[in-house]
Order: sequence, then C-alpha cells, then structure tokens
Amino acid sequence: MATPDFIREIRATAGHQLLLLPGVTAIVFDDDGRVLLGRRADTGEWSVVGGIPEPGEEPAATAEREVFEETAVRCVAERVVLTQALKPVRYANGDVCQYLDITFRCRATGGEARVNDDESLEVGWFGLDALPPLADFGLFRIKQALADGPTWFAPSGGEDLPAEGLPGADLVPGAVDAPGTA
Repeated sequence: MATPDFIREIRATAGHQLLLLPGVTAIVFDDDGRVLLGRRADTGEWSVVGGIPEPGEEPAATAEREVFEETAVRCVAERVVLTQALKPVRYANGDVCQYLDITFRCRATGGEARVNDDESLEVGWFGLDALPPLADFGLFRIKQALADGPTWFAPSGGEDLPAEGLPGADLVPGAVDAPGTA
C-alpha cells in the first residue's frame, strides 16, 4: 500500500514512533455471490481490499474509493461487519503503525475487475468454494460479511480472532460463532 501524503507529513516530525491509524476493509460481493480479491504487489499474496481514509473522508466512502482505485469495480458499502484494533506492525523502514480496522460488506454495482493501480498484481472474483490461499485476516472478514449477525468486535479483554474455523473456514451464512459479537 502506498503511504498517503498526510502520513508522510506526520512522519516528518513524529519519526518512527507508533501511529494509531484508521483502516478500512471492503468485502465486496457480486450478484453471483462471488467475493472480490486482489493479489498484493508488496507480498504477492491474495487479500481482501482495503486502505486508509483521507483526512475528513467517511469510512464507507473510503471502502468504495479503495475498491475502485485498486480493482476498477464500483461498489456500495452496505453495512459494518467488524471493527478491530490490529496488532502493531513494524515496516522495513522502521515505522510502526497500529490500525483500527472497520470492515464493510459491499455490493458491486458496476465495472470490470482488473488491476487498476500499482498495489495489485492480479484481481478477480472468486466463488466461496474456490478461494485462493488467504490469511486468517481475510477469511474471518469474509465469514463475518456473510453472516446476518451483528457487528463483530473484540471483547474488552482484547482477545484475538477466534481460532476455530479459520484456515479452512466454512464460509456459509450464519455460521459465525465468534466471541465479542453484540
């Protein structure tokens, strides 16, 4: 992910110290129930789409913008499915960030999936029974987006994602039994 200019400006005075930053993830489904994924240029791994809001930008608008910028697909954010403070990340240049992720379920409304910027090597639609290898981060968010339950959040004890059902998660609606849902 390219570093936004406003973060570069903060880093000029903050140095490498920990920055708490907002993050937005978009789980996009098409009319056939397929999910939109991108293979990241920085890691080569398949992932869900996400990014950082611009100053003053609403999180739902960020989800829609990031999807279009990365994949050329137009979408509408329908609901929040998850909020989570992620563990701090140290980048190769020494910068440390911790992201507060807001994940939206989104519905595709137009466009043809294609690589639309330099953040992805490939993009495509995948049936839930034919997903490429995905990290737990993406699998759990897809699972939550499929559920009709309330927004998931970690309980005040700061638990991580539930361990059960993740690497080979059953991605069927209503099959979510994660702690911290309310």
